[in-house]
Amino acid sequence: MGAELVINAASHETRIALIENGTIAELYIERSREKGIVGNIYKGRVVRVLPGMQAAFVDIGLEKAAFLYVADVFDAIEEYESLLDDRSKKDVEPPEDDQESNSDHIEFRPLHPIEDLLQEGQELMVQISKEPLGTKGARITSHISLPGRHLVYMPTVVDHIGISRRIEDEEERERLREIVERLKKPGSGYIVRTVSEGKSEEDLIADMLYLNTLWEEVSRRQEKAAVPSLIHSDLDVVQKVVRDIVTEQVDKIIVDSQIDYDRIIQFISTFASKMKYTIELYDEEEPIFDHYGLEVEISRALGRKVWLKSGGYIIIEQTEALSAVDVNTGRFVGKHNLEDTILKTNLEAVKEIAYQLRLRNIGGIIIIDFIDMEKEVNREKVYGALEEALKADKSKTNILKISELGLVEMTRKRVRENISRMLCEPCSYCEGRGYIKSKITVCHEIFRELRREMLDIRGTKATVTVNPQVADLLYDEERRGLEELEKKFKKRITVRAKPGFHQEQFEIAIN
Repeated sequence: MGAELVINAASHETRIALIENGTIAELYIERSREKGIVGNIYKGRVVRVLPGMQAAFVDIGLEKAAFLYVADVFDAIEEYESLLDDRSKKDVEPPEDDQESNSDHIEFRPLHPIEDLLQEGQELMVQISKEPLGTKGARITSHISLPGRHLVYMPTVVDHIGISRRIEDEEERERLREIVERLKKPGSGYIVRTVSEGKSEEDLIADMLYLNTLWEEVSRRQEKAAVPSLIHSDLDVVQKVVRDIVTEQVDKIIVDSQIDYDRIIQFISTFASKMKYTIELYDEEEPIFDHYGLEVEISRALGRKVWLKSGGYIIIEQTEALSAVDVNTGRFVGKHNLEDTILKTNLEAVKEIAYQLRLRNIGGIIIIDFIDMEKEVNREKVYGALEEALKADKSKTNILKISELGLVEMTRKRVRENISRMLCEPCSYCEGRGYIKSKITVCHEIFRELRREMLDIRGTKATVTVNPQVADLLYDEERRGLEELEKKFKKRITVRAKPGFHQEQFEIAIN
């Protein structure tokens, strides 16, 4: 069964769901007020150089200054020529082709400290390699890369050709390398993307001409642009997803906007005319995501607990530094023995974890706490199943073996904000803690505050204004505490319930 792209386009928000085997596998969201900026090229000014971090902050016109690491500073062609010559002896290839972003850069080693390369006030052209995430500003690089359908053009990388590691056939790799080597301009660099496998020379030529023309236009704009300013904006989310995600495995695109329907047809006819797709305009009354049952899946992806079919469940907790996944047997009791029950739960959890990481777009450090297994052979089965389940994930992952404690440590490349941070905000009630003080705790805080107030202020009466549920507790189970205070300080205490008060909120007035 082929995959499908379902596109819900509105004036304020565009949502794109990649459906595989009948379920949503990836979700892309772009809002008109918060358009993605990865791939955008800016002319910026260095505002601060940090030798201790070997990095600099660059003003590119966004709310927060962008972060530029020393290895991402393009300084002198001669330095990178020597670096590439050294690398070519080892036949080093670029990172795996990440079809979700255009950050297919070679990982350069800095040859000089940052303070020798940049000074405050210096102007330079940079490209966004990572969106601002949480409290962090955007990550930028001065190694510009321009992605096409089949190739990624790297004008600042001299005479380099990289082939995506996802293309495994050696004969095909050599064929593609020979075509690009013969056609490219001297002094330019290219990465051959995964979708190039099996493509003709004419396809690569068309991509190359388009990218060369685009770079010439970017260079012209850079010379005349003010500082800071946007020089080049990458494709919008619809075109970007169609360019990067649509392959032979995607055989149908359904879109509910006539404008985007026409744009997709034009884009595909220009860049992927030989590929066979069914492009369908959805014009039913029922919203397209409701029709395909996607709203339920999106809501499910925002919850902490995810139930497994067997009755077990996983808990997903996300923090600033890492994400933790806990596996539990739940209602599943098994049929034979405990070890078999645990193994079956863990194997079922593996598939759901891989699915949830991809759907929620969870990146960074991830700790998975599987249920402890006594047998080494069972731990190997679970680890192998996890490796296999993650192969469908386009984001690069690194996994360590299951520890004696049943923990798996892994990393997943973070290329954009995860769903929960994009669709949610910290709870104003608990201020993002995920919990609030209990009603009993609030009662005892009130008692302590009454003691302080009654010692310092003269008066005959104290009025405590609280949340209605806290008031009920003070009148009932905690009434004894109020009576003791009234007896000790010889003052009458009145409790007043006020609807709308936060459970932790209270006011004390003495008169």
